[in-house]
Amino acid sequence: MSLKDHLYDLRHRLGLALLFIALGAIFGWFWWSWRIFGLPSLGDIVIAPYCGIPVEQRLTQSGQGCQLLQTQPFEIFMIRLKVGAGAGMALTAPLWLYQVWRFIAPGLYAKERRFAVVFVACASVLFVAGATLAFYVVPQGLSVLVSFGDEKFITALTAGEYISFVLALLLIFGVSFELPLIVVMLNQVGVLTYDKLRRWRRGITFALFIFAAIATPGTDPISMVALAVALTILFELAIQIARVHDKRAARKRKDEGWDALPDDEAAPFEYTPSSIDEPDPRPAAEPRRGRRGAKPEPVPAAEPPTHPKYDDVT
Repeated sequence: MSLKDHLYDLRHRLGLALLFIALGAIFGWFWWSWRIFGLPSLGDIVIAPYCGIPVEQRLTQSGQGCQLLQTQPFEIFMIRLKVGAGAGMALTAPLWLYQVWRFIAPGLYAKERRFAVVFVACASVLFVAGATLAFYVVPQGLSVLVSFGDEKFITALTAGEYISFVLALLLIFGVSFELPLIVVMLNQVGVLTYDKLRRWRRGITFALFIFAAIATPGTDPISMVALAVALTILFELAIQIARVHDKRAARKRKDEGWDALPDDEAAPFEYTPSSIDEPDPRPAAEPRRGRRGAKPEPVPAAEPPTHPKYDDVT
């Protein structure tokens, strides 16, 4: 494909991706209040962590159940639009990611395509696992945060601050779960070895706890410990995967005889160059155009230019 065709294809793929995202955002807007097939609505799912706070510690109206506080005009409209767009992007992710893949895949080899598919599939599963863990950690974290005031304070969270807190926690947990996958990928390409990871195990564990303390938006110990423990388990799994990969690679090198090869001996590669057929230097004959209806006459091949020969002595 030419550059112009590539740009047309990029425009086509981006248009379809934006269309799917827009349709998902529209669905998320209506899903905020819909209960499809008896399932909870999007609003119920988002507000569920806040409703996990004990009733005596949060502001409630008589007979109204669990509600957030709106302090600005159109605040709920913007929150509903933002949450609906995020949920729509998550639900339609296979569709718009497929458009991105269709644009990138033609430039990859078959092995690179399989590698990319495995990487994207594992990354998606890890992100969903991290976001799910964060969703179950939020109620415990909020309960700890609001319990410091005993009965002298009552919690009335504004909708904007609460939604921003929850979305930030979901994003941080989801992205953090990708770090062990990066370690596995670096081991697969030979950048990190199992011996290095084994020696760095204690330092990595300490760094993960520091990272969890800094990355979590809240100051509660529940979310920090949950993120640090989950990342430690995933990193240990990544180290064991690196151990298996390095053992398999060492066994393959041993079977091929690379480890037993002396340093002063040439590698057993095939150094014989392949023969290349020399093309004919004479250009192909082109038909000569004549009168209309007449048969074209072949043009004789051009003779190679003759140059005078000079004697180096003279």
